[in-house]
Amino acid sequence: MTTLSDLEAQATRHKPAFGEHAHILCDNLVRIYKTEGVEVVALQGLDLLIEKGELIAIVGASGSGKSTLLNVLSGLDIPTAGLARVAGMDLLSMTAKDRLHYRRSVVGFIWQQTARNLLPYLTARENVMLPMKLAGKKAGRDRADELLELLGVADCAPRRPGQMSGGEQQRVAIAVALANSPEVILADEPTGELDSDTSEEVFGALRRANRELGVTAVIVTHDPLVSEQVDRTVGIRDGRTSSETLRRTSEDGDVIAEEYAVLDRVGRLQLPRDFTNALEMERRVRLELERDHIGVWPAGAGEENGE
Repeated sequence: MTTLSDLEAQATRHKPAFGEHAHILCDNLVRIYKTEGVEVVALQGLDLLIEKGELIAIVGASGSGKSTLLNVLSGLDIPTAGLARVAGMDLLSMTAKDRLHYRRSVVGFIWQQTARNLLPYLTARENVMLPMKLAGKKAGRDRADELLELLGVADCAPRRPGQMSGGEQQRVAIAVALANSPEVILADEPTGELDSDTSEEVFGALRRANRELGVTAVIVTHDPLVSEQVDRTVGIRDGRTSSETLRRTSEDGDVIAEEYAVLDRVGRLQLPRDFTNALEMERRVRLELERDHIGVWPAGAGEENGE
């Protein structure tokens, strides 16, 4: 005879693990820094799932944890606790050798400062060929030229960075990040030092790389031109994912954006500050389970009427 416990155990066995098929997975991710005896918790149990081939933007105020997250995903930083997995690789358990291979071949990184992305004494073509040499591959001139052509900077191939504009340098930097055919590219404020027209060109290059090469792209940005043109924008607040904005195109061709609060794996939910400020919510709120929703009220609301 099959009991209820047997059925529950059977359902648990067949339930897919959290983020089982995600290309990028963060599960209860924690990063704590210690400086002069003081602990700073940069990531406080962050959850994030990104599918293969997605182009997403990550936004948040300074100190929210978004740059720390990018450093963890790039292999530049090691998490304190939790789970972080990219393209099947566990970022917490990697050896130094694994981490070197990961940073050279699995992910590509683009810094905000154009000067950090390119060596000033090499041409654009030579800069793109360099990662191939460092990875022990045959440096492909044809591969470098193909990437520069794809990103609209083929005419920069023989030039050094000092002979290019800021936008051209950033597009060459994207080619450098793509040189070893990574599965993921990560960009930290790639348009932060550029004007709006040039920002559009750089973002267009990232979008082209995402669509034509199938590479997963994660962009940390304050630039609305970028964050409003991706299919999904993830908001981070106080070291946790707090919101997601999903965009879709209607039958009329209009872009429809819908913002959602994120409910994490342990049931935590960050209410938008303008909502809580408007209702003067502090410390405690009253919850009530309705048939199809959960009601949230300031503590004491409705009590005068016996509700």
